[in-house]
Amino acid sequence: AYIAKDDYEEAIPYLQRSIVEANSEDDLLIQKDATRKLSEVYEYRGEFDKALETYQAYVAVVDTLYIRKEQEISRAARFNREIAAKQSRIAGLEQERELSQSKYDLAITGQQLEEESNKRKNWVIYSLILGMFLTGLAAFFFYRSNRQQKLANNLLALKSLRSQMNPHFIFNALNSVNNYIAKSDERSANRYLSDFSTLMRAVLENSEEDFIPLSKELELLELYVKLEHSRFPEKFDYRINIDKSIDIDSFQIPPMLLQPYIENAIWHGLRYKEEKGNLDVNLEYVDKNSIRIIIEDDGIGRKKSAKLKTQNQKKQKSKGMGNIRKRIAILNDMYKDKVDVHITDLTTDGKGTRVLFTLKRD
Repeated sequence: AYIAKDDYEEAIPYLQRSIVEANSEDDLLIQKDATRKLSEVYEYRGEFDKALETYQAYVAVVDTLYIRKEQEISRAARFNREIAAKQSRIAGLEQERELSQSKYDLAITGQQLEEESNKRKNWVIYSLILGMFLTGLAAFFFYRSNRQQKLANNLLALKSLRSQMNPHFIFNALNSVNNYIAKSDERSANRYLSDFSTLMRAVLENSEEDFIPLSKELELLELYVKLEHSRFPEKFDYRINIDKSIDIDSFQIPPMLLQPYIENAIWHGLRYKEEKGNLDVNLEYVDKNSIRIIIEDDGIGRKKSAKLKTQNQKKQKSKGMGNIRKRIAILNDMYKDKVDVHITDLTTDGKGTRVLFTLKRD
């Protein structure tokens, strides 16, 4: 305003103060304008030295301002580069994060698929195991049911066979009593009936048992042979020999198993012999778990005996021995081959018979 009025005297101090204030505030733009105008004022006043000096100061301010501007531009460019680098780094990190997230999602998906696959495999395995278990359980119950049914059938068959044996034995014994009565031998008949009743009581007591101690069977056997010998004393002598190594109480045998073979030896072998025969029952030690029982007679033999029998006798014997074989087969099925029987002729001409039992301990 002072310059426009050509009031240079007032303009000079005003401009000088502006320069000082701008310099103190480091405001180069105001300092530049004020220095240029002060140089012009000095030039208008004809003070060319001061005008030149002031103009030089103006140029210095302009240079400083230019340098600062260049520095600001450089800083701005550097800042922009840093920003771009950081943005690029951020973009790279974001890509890495997205890639990591993709890998993580892929891993999770793979893990989930593997878990699902394992679940399916486990389900299949558990299903197979359960199926096998249920099949095995069904097979077990089926086997046990069949086994129980077979056992029940075997027990019924054994009971039926025992019921068929006892009347046959009783019939033969009563025939012996009838013979004594026919001979008017009352004392012998009474003695025979007493022994017979003792035998029958023991037979009936054991009739429901599959096995009894061998010692009891031998008592029954000796009583039976005694009864038969009292009827045919002139036909045979008998011996029962027991190896001292055998503990007869530790072995079990089906009741009245030996009696039918003794009966056959007496009634179909020794009874028809012209001279007096022999009946031997021998118990031999094999090992701690098995023994042999041998029934041996020197009668007329099976071939000659078969020729002498009537049709009825053949039928009765066949039925009786058939029952014995069935009984042994059933017991061996139930108790795992506990009893074995073999019958052989003793001589080439068919005279005499040997029955060999092999009896195993439980």
